[in-house]
Amino acid sequence: MNEADKLAKRVAETLLKREGTGPAWGIVIDDAREGYARIRMTLRDDMLNGHRIGHGGMIFALADTAFAYACNSRNESTVAQNASISFLAPAQPGDLLIAEAREVSRAGRSGVYQVSVRTSDGGVIAEFTGLSRTIGGAVID
Repeated sequence: MNEADKLAKRVAETLLKREGTGPAWGIVIDDAREGYARIRMTLRDDMLNGHRIGHGGMIFALADTAFAYACNSRNESTVAQNASISFLAPAQPGDLLIAEAREVSRAGRSGVYQVSVRTSDGGVIAEFTGLSRTIGGAVID
C-alpha cells in the first residue's frame, strides 16, 4: 500500500470514530484508498420502513458515508454540495449492504463521485452520485 492510500485509510478511520452515526449503524470500513472507499453495514429491523424493506434514508446514508470517506481521502476537508440517489431494488432485513465509492473526476475544489450500493451477493440496491466541495484544512494532523 502506498503512502497516499495509507493516509486515505487513516482519514476514513478517523472520520468513522468521530461520527455518532456510523458506529451506531455498525458501519465497517473494508477498504479506503485515494479517491475510493468500500464500507458495509447489515440492515437491521430498526433500519426498515413501513413496508419492512430497507429505509431509503438508511441506504442514502450508507452511500453518503462511503462518498465522504472517498472525497476526504487526500486529507483535505471536503463536504457534500449535492447528492442524488436512484433506488433500483429493495433491501431486505438482514442484508449485508456494501457501498463502494469511486472518484469520477476532480476540478478545482469540486469532485464527482459514484457510489454503488449492493448486497453481499452482488445485487444492485442503489446508485448514488455525489458532488463534493473542498472547504480547506486537514481532516487529521
